[in-house]
Amino acid sequence: MLASAIRLLWVFALLASGPVVGDQDAKARSENQGFLFGRVTSESGNEYTGFLRWGTEEAFWDDLFHSTKEDLPYWEMVDDEDWDRDRGKGRKRRRIKIFNWDFNMEDDDWDASRIFIARFGDIAEIRPAGDSEADVKMKNGETYEVSGYANDVSCKIHVNDKDLGEIDLRWKRIDTIEFMPAPRGEDPGVRRLYGEIETDAGDFKGFIQWDKEECVETDLLDGETEDGDISIQMGRISSIERRGRRSSIVTLKDGRELRMRGTNDVNSENRGIMVEDPRYGRVTVSWGAFEILTFADPPGSGRGFDEYKDQGELKGTVTDDSGDQFRGRIVFDLDEAEGWEILNGSYRDVEFDIPFNRIETIEPLD
Repeated sequence: MLASAIRLLWVFALLASGPVVGDQDAKARSENQGFLFGRVTSESGNEYTGFLRWGTEEAFWDDLFHSTKEDLPYWEMVDDEDWDRDRGKGRKRRRIKIFNWDFNMEDDDWDASRIFIARFGDIAEIRPAGDSEADVKMKNGETYEVSGYANDVSCKIHVNDKDLGEIDLRWKRIDTIEFMPAPRGEDPGVRRLYGEIETDAGDFKGFIQWDKEECVETDLLDGETEDGDISIQMGRISSIERRGRRSSIVTLKDGRELRMRGTNDVNSENRGIMVEDPRYGRVTVSWGAFEILTFADPPGSGRGFDEYKDQGELKGTVTDDSGDQFRGRIVFDLDEAEGWEILNGSYRDVEFDIPFNRIETIEPLD
């Protein structure tokens, strides 16, 4: 019976009626609270404390840390008969509905590993355990052994230490990364990118990470123009508009327009434009869905470390197709069991990573 109840949860979700966001005015008063901050201790015992950046990518508490889980305890709850029936079904695409949109969700094969996804703000500490492995301790005290899948568990960690300066620490030379809120008034030296993106799947507004990398105003947009190669600080750009697969029109804040091509910053090789939309969480727009991004002044830098609270276990009521109900702890997809975990799906080439603590009900389509 338990296995049957768990299998019911291979579906997507309806969102809660309102966004889970804090006081916007309070956020705007602090320009640094959304930035990653912590203490990195090396294997030699040296400590470096300051603003952090994962390689050249993640720099904020709402950014996502990716890897794969080593331990999958809930799989043991499925009996042998269920395993034999379901193992051979392989990857399936399921249709769900969020508001008035039809979404797709892919289920991995039973033998596939499970992806670990968490917002940095939900993590208390990371202990590297090899070239591409780590023990990740969450704010609720649970520790997860993770490995591989993404460069989040192998890249250099950049620390801007106020007293010592900037340093890049190799992953295998790190003993511990302890997260903490940025001290009030300490200047990160940059502002976060913010704007509104128009797509053929709707419009999204929030903090921006361009090409899954550029996220602050000093990051560079690279490309070729008719007059030569150019690198432009993102903070000098007013808008970026897609022009087919090969190029973009980049409008600067001073009114100049440039047609740029030749790199994945401005053509179809772009890895995706990420938006931290308070309605959903993290939204990733593909090049094919992207139309135009218009930048605006950011309302602060995002939620601070202390605003990410322990969400507890997932609990609820599951109703099967015969009307029977099962109440208690929820384990989604034999994997996600905590409020901080992430639900994934896509709609018209736009990917959604929605924290479970923003979800009210889940309902499958036919």
